[in-house]
Amino acid sequence: MPGTDVLPLIGLPLAAVLGPGGQPTGTLRDTMAGVSDDELYRKYETVNLYHRGPGAKLELNRPERLNAWNDQFAGDLLAAIREVADDPGVRAVVVTGAGRAFSSGADLRDATRRELDVYRRLTEQYHPIITGLRRMPKPVIAGVNGAAAGIGLSLALACDLVVAAESAFFQLAFVNIGLVPDGGSSLFVPSRVGFTRAAELAMLGERLDARKALDWGLINQVWPDGEFAEEAARLLDRLASGATRSYAGTKRQLNKWLYEHMDAQLEFEAGIQKEMAASGDFAEGLAAFAEKRPPRFSGS
Repeated sequence: MPGTDVLPLIGLPLAAVLGPGGQPTGTLRDTMAGVSDDELYRKYETVNLYHRGPGAKLELNRPERLNAWNDQFAGDLLAAIREVADDPGVRAVVVTGAGRAFSSGADLRDATRRELDVYRRLTEQYHPIITGLRRMPKPVIAGVNGAAAGIGLSLALACDLVVAAESAFFQLAFVNIGLVPDGGSSLFVPSRVGFTRAAELAMLGERLDARKALDWGLINQVWPDGEFAEEAARLLDRLASGATRSYAGTKRQLNKWLYEHMDAQLEFEAGIQKEMAASGDFAEGLAAFAEKRPPRFSGS
């Protein structure tokens, strides 16, 4: 995203952010002084898990970085997704962002401080997050409160329903640095809006505002910013008190028809992204982004 230090990039293994035996390292609610049982339940370093009756809210919590993805963030998010998926008391989930963004992509500092193993990051870290949401046997809402770009957009579209604040926008920004859509975007975007609009989003890399995204059928609902939090909470309450097994069955039907080959497409994306990450255009895209200038792509 122009003007920020984030990119629609990729992640690393989870060993550094999960405790012994792969258990999450967050803090349980009974150690959180002054927090009621229906509010903050577990606080990870970069994700907050709230309980609202039978509903749960996963709040992406790196607002100072526009909720950009780094290793800790991706590890925390996967642990939180697994926690709510395995909790029989949770019947619906909303994913939203703290601050003014939903998620602006991956953190540029990850790309500039070390050489990235793009394929490994995608397959070992990002893909379990995406498939975990898609296959969770309960409804998941993306509550898009601001920018959803790159892998942040992939995250939103992996959810069942996508609702947005009026000021939010959506962007497949990968092409702007010489990459291709990943995290399932090459599957989720055309399944929602068709080839023509998917090609436009992926190849032009321009922002799509919330109202236009609704008109295109990319998302389900838009509310004024001042009403967004209340309306999203109302939708979560409705789903959390609804026919949970019916919702799960509906997800299985849609996944069978639309996303039966999801694993193969994610693998295919990762392979192409590995090629792109080795390209001259990606190197130029990174340099241009860091130097805050337009890229001069050569096609190499």
